[in-house]
Amino acid sequence: AEEISMTTTFGTAASSIKEKMKPDGVMLHSLNTAAVPEPELMCIFGTGDLGRSLGQRLLQSGYRVVYGSRRPNTCASDPQVLDVFSMQAMTHAAAAQSASLIFVCVHREHYGFMEIMLVPHAAVVKGFNTLSSWALQNGLLAGKQVYLCGDNAEAKCAVAETATRLGLTVLDKGSLSAAGELEDFPLRLFSEWKIPLCVAVGLTAFFYFYLLIRDVIYAYVEKSSDISYRIMMSLGNEVFPIVSLIMLALCYLPGIIAAFFQLYRGTKYSRFPNWLDRWMLCRKQMGLVALGFAFLHAVYTFVKPLRYNVRYNQIAKAAAQVKQNNEITPFDNTEAWSDDSLLVLGILGFFLFVLLGLTSLPSVGGSLSWREFSFVQSKLGYLTLFICTAHVYIRGWNKFLKISTYKWYTPPGYMLCLIVPSVVLVLKLLLLLPCMDRTLTRIRQGWERTKAKEVMGVTNL
Repeated sequence: AEEISMTTTFGTAASSIKEKMKPDGVMLHSLNTAAVPEPELMCIFGTGDLGRSLGQRLLQSGYRVVYGSRRPNTCASDPQVLDVFSMQAMTHAAAAQSASLIFVCVHREHYGFMEIMLVPHAAVVKGFNTLSSWALQNGLLAGKQVYLCGDNAEAKCAVAETATRLGLTVLDKGSLSAAGELEDFPLRLFSEWKIPLCVAVGLTAFFYFYLLIRDVIYAYVEKSSDISYRIMMSLGNEVFPIVSLIMLALCYLPGIIAAFFQLYRGTKYSRFPNWLDRWMLCRKQMGLVALGFAFLHAVYTFVKPLRYNVRYNQIAKAAAQVKQNNEITPFDNTEAWSDDSLLVLGILGFFLFVLLGLTSLPSVGGSLSWREFSFVQSKLGYLTLFICTAHVYIRGWNKFLKISTYKWYTPPGYMLCLIVPSVVLVLKLLLLLPCMDRTLTRIRQGWERTKAKEVMGVTNL
């Protein structure tokens, strides 16, 4: 009879099934279980939140886990600390001898037990300190980066392999001398958001007090009119779009400045000034802050018709018309066009603004190719800036030349906010000229003006 052999694998278990046919047609089965190596054992010093969360994640990734604790008996009796079927607690010395990889998850004030040098020949690798117990518990590790540093290449490879199995992205920061820098990572407080937040707060404060003086105080001094109620809603709805548009323009201005630096120097290999480097590194955060202000403007505009003073003014205006001549003011087609254009540009601009914000998220941007991401952030970004700037121009299209617009000889806030985006758009148009665009493209592809002159000099000789 013919012999059939089949091997199947389930997780880490493997078995060999052999079937033989007897002359009378009865099938015989024999099961040979192959020796299966045990999963690798990991040791964790510390049974706190981070240690427990890391242990659970290691178990789910196919490892065995043992804990080293100052109070192993207490931990073993607590079901919230250990899963008795897969983890166990023992002394630090016993746990250190049983595993090849040890995670130290204890507070600094409890480092004293490590002075006995539990593992004399161990290689130290710094890493995983940027992870939180909350992220480990909830499995929010996709796309997260961990930084490793150490003097032993083999030890770093072992830790990197474990991190990869956990679903993390590993970045090598070099030797163990970089450990201090890694220690500071979790302690940073909005390090990449400081400049955008400072700019936002500064612009908000400036324009709020500027409009407070120009509108509210001016009306009280010159017309004896108390419109202080506008402080709550109207001023905010004036300031939010101003700050949003300026910060959106500031997202693209450093790229234009960098392009002119490259054109002037004739190379892309010279470093930009430090202030420009820092500015370019925080463009994403600046754009997200600008999106937040644009969202506030959209919400404030949506609730504007619900306000008491708006409803009162509408009723009072209609009553006055009826009282005077019982005639309705003729429909103004030009005003209707400007209002509808203002709304359409605002809606389109906000939609593109949200699209830019979504693609800046790692989970969304990571699914795009570089060309797709560049198209959205660059081409659609400038289109967003153009539409939002046009939205503001449409608002004041018939007021720029009116003397009554300039209270106390000061321009309205929306006119001031047009300066930065208008400059950015004009400079971008200059860079799109064929002569400048062609040269800039060659420079970004590696061409250098100095080397080109040297080659020409050699050729002439």
